Amino acid sequence: MGCGIPLFVIKWESFVAVGVSKQDIREQIWDHMESQNLADFPRPVHHRIPNFKGASHAAEQLPRLQAFKTARTIKVNPDAPQKNARFFVLESNKTLLVPTPRLRTGLFNKITPPPGATKDILRKCATSQGVRNYSVPIGLDSRVLVDLVVVGSVAVSEKVDLMENPLLSDAPDHTAILILGCLSGWRIGKGEGYADLEYAMMVSMGAVSTETPVVTIVHDCQVVDIPEELLEEHDITVDYILTPTRVIATGCERPQPMGITWSKISREMMEKIPVLRSLRAREQQAGKDVTLQGEHQHLPEPGRQQAVPLSAGRRPPDTPGPEASSMAAACGSPPGEGAPLAADAYVGNLPRDARVSDLKRALRELGSVPLRLTWQGPRRRAFLRYPDSAAAQQAVSCLQGLRLGTDTLRVALARQQRDK
Repeated sequence: MGCGIPLFVIKWESFVAVGVSKQDIREQIWDHMESQNLADFPRPVHHRIPNFKGASHAAEQLPRLQAFKTARTIKVNPDAPQKNARFFVLESNKTLLVPTPRLRTGLFNKITPPPGATKDILRKCATSQGVRNYSVPIGLDSRVLVDLVVVGSVAVSEKVDLMENPLLSDAPDHTAILILGCLSGWRIGKGEGYADLEYAMMVSMGAVSTETPVVTIVHDCQVVDIPEELLEEHDITVDYILTPTRVIATGCERPQPMGITWSKISREMMEKIPVLRSLRAREQQAGKDVTLQGEHQHLPEPGRQQAVPLSAGRRPPDTPGPEASSMAAACGSPPGEGAPLAADAYVGNLPRDARVSDLKRALRELGSVPLRLTWQGPRRRAFLRYPDSAAAQQAVSCLQGLRLGTDTLRVALARQQRDK
């Protein structure tokens, strides 16, 4: 080919047949990796993003990409095979964002190594334990801009049409350089939809654009043919595939998802991911269709009170507002059935300079807006009134680890706290 660099075309024989499903492809790849002993801990790889042997070597291709060199903020998924990718982001003094596990407590954590961190410390920061110990939550109002997205995959696709065109600006002689024309860049994850949802949420909050590149790091055996008909509107595609032997620019021209497809979001998922509730409220306020899976669009019932922001005005102290109906529904309490006893959640260790508006904003972002908020700033505490004990317990769970400024708040069911 005239470039003096050895070319490796290591294409595992495509096993994809007409009529297969995404799960068929996942299972065959997982089975193949287990039978051929291609994976490291954790095993078995089934139902995981595989931590394949050679993942660290494959990640070494990442810093050589021009998209990496020009990026300032990079989002990398928290799975084991991307540990080295996270390290390279930190080593390059770039901002590293890692999604919170299963999005339970928000969308992103920003990894903040201690001042003067050595390479060994940076490697610790890139581990799952380091992500927990050296992270700061990033809220929806942070106006973060992500320049590069790195995701894990179970399978990604290619269609081979070889032509010469170097990908790496400083590739060593032993690195395979491969440009594949007519590449699809289709991607299949482990089946839970979190990578697709994370991307859609980033679109909704303005963190990514149509120009933001997406990279995946996989074993060569995970690069297979994927039938185009399996791709759904909410599926993300990849622009670069990094393997231990190849760097593949997919040339994918299919547009990325334009935001959250609410009709694919179940009520159960809304309950598990508080930040979704906040994003849904924002998009509803902007006039978008936010009808969930299994719901029907409906007009408000005549005479029924409409939702208003918490700060839009005062209500009588014990009058349930529309937020209470949302919380009750999220907790499985059917609206309109009886009148359950209200219950309070206690919030302590408030910063001395905190304002009630700071707490209100945090509650909205986490989808835990109460019926009433009793502010006791001088005593560094507040009480949140919810429609029943189940709703209060749900709020307490959602608010664990909540910070205002640098202080982590104490959140618990109130019980006798008010009299202390």
